[in-house]
Amino acid sequence: MQKDLIIALDFPNGQKTLEFLDLFKNEKPFVKIGMELFYSEGVSIVKEIKKRGHKIFLDLKLHDIPNTVKSAMRVLADLEIDMVNVHSAGGILMMKAALEGLTSSKSTRPVLIAVTQLTSTSQEMLTNELLIDAPINATILHYAKNVKSAGLDGVVCSPLEARIIKDVCGENFLTITPGIRLKSSAKDDQVRITTPAQAGKIGSDFIVVGRPITQAENPTDVYTKCLNEFLNG
Repeated sequence: MQKDLIIALDFPNGQKTLEFLDLFKNEKPFVKIGMELFYSEGVSIVKEIKKRGHKIFLDLKLHDIPNTVKSAMRVLADLEIDMVNVHSAGGILMMKAALEGLTSSKSTRPVLIAVTQLTSTSQEMLTNELLIDAPINATILHYAKNVKSAGLDGVVCSPLEARIIKDVCGENFLTITPGIRLKSSAKDDQVRITTPAQAGKIGSDFIVVGRPITQAENPTDVYTKCLNEFLNG
């Protein structure tokens, strides 16, 4: 897959989502459907957005016992989505089961990636709340190695870790990076963030941008600006 920007459709319902997508008259941006929208509208919103010609990253972060994840992935594959994810903390057996579920479908297999650490995770949280004493970068890199060992296509990570992950896991190992903000944007609840241009230089394959685009006065202009900065530095 070519480098691209994925818009996070963080809307509470299908109506607001489709009204937003209607703003894009001449483009069909790659989009991310997360838990809020999916739990609100179900598979119908996936099918409608797919029918409109958009590529879809279905961001549900599956994390359960291997057999449950395998069965769930078999169902999701039939939606003809382009990308889907799990939590790498579920372990190698769970990730392998997710891949088996996707490949058992008659549909073309979507890209399967795994979350290393959420971009809201700090070293303090990792140490004090999760009782993980290792440095956060070491933890993320170890999780990425597990993801590659399981046969998945790549990881969701902060753009700050994209380069070290590629150095260890290979240039073809995909890095999908949220935590992207323009210089003029607020950090919100993100901790480990960069600009689109910085992410492109570091080595991100896909950047995920939500609020800086969806809450902008002119979303299409901000989308174009972010995409150009990412691709051209």
